[in-house]
Amino acid sequence: MKSKDELQPIIKEITAVESPVGIDAVYVHALILDKLSSIEQRIDRLESIVAEKLAGGNP
Repeated sequence: MKSKDELQPIIKEITAVESPVGIDAVYVHALILDKLSSIEQRIDRLESIVAEKLAGGNP
């Protein structure tokens, strides 16, 4: 799991001064967004592998 410092770019993007939500909630949201990004990258790689195999005639 990444540290709060490593997630600062994401935290800065989703932080709103007028929000009643505390810093911990922002950190949790940053963790979720980071994990979703990681999952998306893994899916993209898997889709590429499957597409290559299908194009090559391998089931």
